[in-house]
Amino acid sequence: MSLHPVAGPTREELLAIYDKPVPKVLGTASAALAIIGALVFLIGLFVAPDRAWRAYHFNWLFFASLSSAGVMFVAVQRITTARWSRPIIRLMEGYVAFLPVALLLLVVGMLLGKGHIFPWAWEAPPVPEKVTWYNAGYVTTRDLLAFLIITALSVWFIYTSVRLDVGLVPEAGATWARGLRARMRNGFRDERRELHSTHSIQGKLAVFLALVFGYGWSVLAFDLSMGLSLHFQSTLYGWWFFMGGWLCSLTLFTLLVLAWRRYLHADAVIGENHFHDLGKLCFAFTAFWGYLTFGQYLVIWYGNMGEETHWPRLRLIEPYVGLSVAAILMVFFAPFFGLLSRAAKVFHPTLALFTAISLVGMWFVRYLEVYPSLYGVVPGLPFGLWEIGVTLGYVGLWGLCYLAFMNAFPRVRVTLMTSPYRDEVQVPVNPETMEPLPAHE
Repeated sequence: MSLHPVAGPTREELLAIYDKPVPKVLGTASAALAIIGALVFLIGLFVAPDRAWRAYHFNWLFFASLSSAGVMFVAVQRITTARWSRPIIRLMEGYVAFLPVALLLLVVGMLLGKGHIFPWAWEAPPVPEKVTWYNAGYVTTRDLLAFLIITALSVWFIYTSVRLDVGLVPEAGATWARGLRARMRNGFRDERRELHSTHSIQGKLAVFLALVFGYGWSVLAFDLSMGLSLHFQSTLYGWWFFMGGWLCSLTLFTLLVLAWRRYLHADAVIGENHFHDLGKLCFAFTAFWGYLTFGQYLVIWYGNMGEETHWPRLRLIEPYVGLSVAAILMVFFAPFFGLLSRAAKVFHPTLALFTAISLVGMWFVRYLEVYPSLYGVVPGLPFGLWEIGVTLGYVGLWGLCYLAFMNAFPRVRVTLMTSPYRDEVQVPVNPETMEPLPAHE
């Protein structure tokens, strides 16, 4: 195969654009938020343990599903062999850094906090099948195993992506990852062969990750969210839950790309077309999430079965109705109509406004998945210091993980943007012999 001319910025120019050091104040602020959140949570364990653990849990659902869905979106770029996202997709690959931490947080929640979070720890399920399903050992084992597999495949996939760039650029990045970068370079072969071998293994990993993501998060959604009401069941709940995480991953990604482009002065690389594409993705999955939400509600309303109708009814009466209406307006109506036009998608203030509204609205949705099921009808909305404090802790912890990743590795897929062999991946080859494979193999 002949070499392809490299268009656009050179490898050195790209690295110069993306390698601008992150202000230390961001790391300091993230650390401060994480410490504040940890202190609030620890105080809550003595003052209001139920509120502290439940705030811990619904924030875990929000940040873990968002991070996992972000890695899945990156894998979809490989499955579709997308080229449009190459200048920006590494900014989403950083989501993976939170997943190992989320796994540890899940272990803590399920082992130490189960008596405050999960009804099966203090209440017998209403039917024999659920007694078996919600056996403490069984539910803990399958949820930890499901999230462990999701995390392992996600880390492996992003490792292969980052390795392709680390092996070809000068040594740089945070000192904590120096040994990891050296390991990535170990055994690194010539550029063309590594490009094809990486593309090949990522194709397999992406498909396995898609299957594990769909099945794994369905189980996690059933157990960790839907299962907080032992009398409720919905076969659509898994889809509805993880597509909410998918939408969150895109809205946050949009905000991050806006911020990174401005900070890096990367106008020459991250263009209007990227924001138009991101706006279209946010708009499309806003519509899809709304479709799933209404589809689930319509079937429950039409069936009119008490074991199903109590779940939405509880969220449509006091003290939750105001927050439920606000969440629907924020996640569906505001971004759907706000991002309807092309102008709103490419005008940065409106794009940032509606994606931020959607992101906060989905945080309210996660709250509404947990608290009404556990508290039932109460005089006032259980929302205050514990929920806000623990949320700030999660924001800080997520920020620390993300910044650690972005400071340690190249922030752009420099190889796939500058390699003279980059377009050969559109025609699969055997990475050992470099001979083209038959079509569709």
